[in-house]
Amino acid sequence: MGKKANICIVPMNADHLESIERLERICFSRPWNRRMLAEELENQCAAFLVAEDGESGEVLGYAGLLVVADEGYITNVAVFPEYRRCGIAAKILEVYLNFAKANQLAFVTLEVRPTNTAAIALYQRYGFEEVGRRKNYYDLPKEDALILTRYFDKEDAQ
Repeated sequence: MGKKANICIVPMNADHLESIERLERICFSRPWNRRMLAEELENQCAAFLVAEDGESGEVLGYAGLLVVADEGYITNVAVFPEYRRCGIAAKILEVYLNFAKANQLAFVTLEVRPTNTAAIALYQRYGFEEVGRRKNYYDLPKEDALILTRYFDKEDAQ
């Protein structure tokens, strides 16, 4: 990316859906469509965040977190290719991890392709560890998913 964007992390709203749908098509072999994304706006268990350029409001990336009881499940994490390696996914991840600690979640987990070494390195920096594998989870191309989980103990909650 040519210039360093002033990155703001904001809750996803209906104005973001068109850009996020485009981002999904760029990043994923099985992208979520606009209807699926819009449904998450109504989901009381979901917190979807968007990274915006602070000046233009342009969507740079996004991710979702589903919370069930004391468990957090990170869904799609996506950043437009021209804005990757600028700390955008890390900023969103930090918000989710701080939320998890503040709300005393037992863990936060996600799936990632074993070939996505940049994402794996990011998650490991934030204390995620491989706890399992889902055989043939992804297709186009067919690939297992690594299950990465960050556990929290009582000290983290303070």
